Amino acid sequence: MVKTPFRISLVGGGTDLPAFYQKNGYGAVVSMAIKKYMYVMIHPYFHDKLRVKYSQTEDVDSIDQLKHPLARECLRMMKLNTGIEIASIADIPAGLGLGSSSSFTVCLLHALHAYQGRHVTKERLASEACQIEIDQLKEPIGKQDQYAAAYGGLNFVRFNADGSVKVDRFLNNTKLLSELMQRLLIFYIGRPRSARNILTEQQNSIGEGEKFKSGQQLVKLTHDMQEALISGKMDHIGEILHEGWMLKRGLASNITDSDIDRIYSFGLNAGASGGKLLGAGAGGFMLFYCDPDAKKNIREKIGLREICIEGDGEGSKVIYAE
Repeated sequence: MVKTPFRISLVGGGTDLPAFYQKNGYGAVVSMAIKKYMYVMIHPYFHDKLRVKYSQTEDVDSIDQLKHPLARECLRMMKLNTGIEIASIADIPAGLGLGSSSSFTVCLLHALHAYQGRHVTKERLASEACQIEIDQLKEPIGKQDQYAAAYGGLNFVRFNADGSVKVDRFLNNTKLLSELMQRLLIFYIGRPRSARNILTEQQNSIGEGEKFKSGQQLVKLTHDMQEALISGKMDHIGEILHEGWMLKRGLASNITDSDIDRIYSFGLNAGASGGKLLGAGAGGFMLFYCDPDAKKNIREKIGLREICIEGDGEGSKVIYAE
């Protein structure tokens, strides 16, 4: 059994798309893993078949018959064809902006490696997950989610033009995660969605014109965030989040709408210094950054379901092996 964290992207989302970082020379994000997890369990299957259980159950004779694309390609990469049963469960459903698809991919790869008796690095897990999602399945996504899921913690992640990725973990990571948690509020605004259309539009446009310039400004904000975290200037983080959200909402047509904008305005008026919609956009979770004393007022004004979170410092982890 393996557990793999979901993530919160603080700033820089969109610059991890190859259309941007190949032209700009690099992209960057600051992101953090949270203690909300994907779990994958693997067990020998009595029959010479494959059984994969998620929101559906597939019982098939070969990999090629699997409908779940991520499971199919992970098994293909690991050269496992029959005789195993895979089950997955998650703390939070898919489609809500916390990187669940990549967490699933990293988690399943980790479990399959462990099932075959291999210890693998976090870099290998993230790289193989990117290979499956981006290269094999041609998903219009970047690389930040896979690295956040594999590594855990609070990190500055740089995406180089040659395709390599560098993960810089902040010093005093545990302390910083704790301090951030004291200032963050996350509310569920509903509307689970597929991010594919939004991400496809971003991929097609972020390398050109004003959207490319917005991407460059987002990269600058990742360095501003890095400096604020290193120097302990926690009061600046809300301003950076706000500026990043103002840029991010212009990268594609369906990232936000009047309802989302209204919720964000409620949060600012109630005392938040910044925030953003998590993930690609259109629905899911709204994040606010505030002084701890303002939390009560924001909760009352927003009136939505709050999701309590803590930071995860370990990343993908085998939690049971027999």
